[in-house]
Amino acid sequence: MTVLALTCVSVFASHAAFAERDKHGNNGQPQQTADTGDDRSVSVTVGVVFDRSKNGSGDSAGGLTSSTSWTPPPCWYAPKYTPEQLQNYLEPIWEAGSTGYEWDAQQRKKYVNEKDHKKDFNKDKTGKGYWWGSYENKSYPPGWDSCDEDYFWVDAGDPPPADIDNAVTPEVLAELAYAEIRVPGTEVTLAPAETTKVNLPTWAWLDGAEFKPVSVTASVPEIGITATATAEPVSLKIEPGTADAETYPASGVCEINNGRIGEPYAKGKADETPPCGVKYLRSSGDGSYPLKATVTWKIHWTGTGGAGGDLPDGNFGATQDVVVQEIQAVNR
Repeated sequence: MTVLALTCVSVFASHAAFAERDKHGNNGQPQQTADTGDDRSVSVTVGVVFDRSKNGSGDSAGGLTSSTSWTPPPCWYAPKYTPEQLQNYLEPIWEAGSTGYEWDAQQRKKYVNEKDHKKDFNKDKTGKGYWWGSYENKSYPPGWDSCDEDYFWVDAGDPPPADIDNAVTPEVLAELAYAEIRVPGTEVTLAPAETTKVNLPTWAWLDGAEFKPVSVTASVPEIGITATATAEPVSLKIEPGTADAETYPASGVCEINNGRIGEPYAKGKADETPPCGVKYLRSSGDGSYPLKATVTWKIHWTGTGGAGGDLPDGNFGATQDVVVQEIQAVNR
């Protein structure tokens, strides 16, 4: 497995960043990029390394919608710069004077040692820790700008200061990995006929080979923490797209059984009740019914140090047009 590494610089979470907003048009930060390989492994976005090689694939694959109001973290703190990298980032800003002389002078006092320049930006600790800073969720949800602490130093092997909220943890990584999960599309196969008939039970199922657990792993190599979020399909909900229909089972929810959702139709089962399916009671006329199929995925995670737990279920669905015709003759 190949995981590409990309260096990304996020927003300077202080007044300086907001002062740069108009100048750069991107909250003061350079544009971020990320590459995706053919095996769907990627590597760096907003300071976290993602391994997506075990994600769902296909043109119809998509992200999950939480079954609750849960959302990924809007921002967090993690290792961001070595001493030299922080110097190379801040000094051009100060030299440009775009944030004002007084502000620049205050910032210099935090990172520059006038008496011993070997200690500027903690250069005497190079290789022994990192300057931590804020990272923002790339979708910029409410609260993305709440991580407004200036850069702070953390020695290698030490935890971040106790008064720093939102410091990256395995659980934070698991939540970020959840947001990167992609699951297969949900177009169901309907049978026995190419065109569904009125009052004829129609069997519905999903390709069992596609509906297996998928996962994404997120990590911060600089401090040796990682977490994997895994999504497992648990049920399929069928909504026929009209009140003139009955579902099997009556709830319209087909539970996964032995790793399979629904059961493929076989010749001779036309009169049997399908374990998962639908029966339309009225023709769709010259049009069609929008059948919606939604799969619910259960999410759990494991992380560094034996950490782990559950995250809210996720849903992913799609709509497909179903033509229903009056029955003319049925060969059984």
